[in-house]
Amino acid sequence: MQNFPLFTTEFGISSLVLKEIPYRRTAYITIREVGPENFETHLKECADFCRMAGAEKIYATGHEALEGYPLHTAILKMSATAWVDKDKLACLFPVTEATVERWRQYYNQRMAAVDNAATQEKRDEEEILKSGGAYFVHREGQLLGIGWLNDCELLCVAAEPGMGETVMHTLMSLVEGDTMTLEVASTNGRAIRLYEKLGFLKTGERSRWHRLE
Repeated sequence: MQNFPLFTTEFGISSLVLKEIPYRRTAYITIREVGPENFETHLKECADFCRMAGAEKIYATGHEALEGYPLHTAILKMSATAWVDKDKLACLFPVTEATVERWRQYYNQRMAAVDNAATQEKRDEEEILKSGGAYFVHREGQLLGIGWLNDCELLCVAAEPGMGETVMHTLMSLVEGDTMTLEVASTNGRAIRLYEKLGFLKTGERSRWHRLE
């Protein structure tokens, strides 16, 4: 489903993310420009459009007036100096044309319950390949998880139960000694506890998403 980077009405401008509607029945609104007296009218127009497109859940960010709506999740920034526990290292296998579909499917399966995690579609496979930073993590032929790095920024990590530390140390081995950054939903408590155990500290918020009733 098509997103709208600029959804313009008489009362303001927003960005609408609709690609999650077929997968999660969810839409996201980012307010770009709106006058205080027009906020509620513009927000309603955006929400009505999302509902007509099939959204059952709608979340919005980008305007202080949204603080009056229930908080869905905050996207937190975290960082740490990458270090490696050699006892937890596994093997890294870069994603290839032959394996990118499997990587994408595994990502979608493991991230389906994570708030604000974008579904990776078939059309996203080219970007995943071009990035050169997507990996499988294996040990003795067993898949432990996956990761995706952009230089020192961790774009995603997903692991089998109990394998989070191993997957993270293996990914951190690629940038050992450098500052690694990542973003995580505040509602993803399990991931936050893992990152904090590895020395990551919260450095700020990128955005706050509020639920529209």
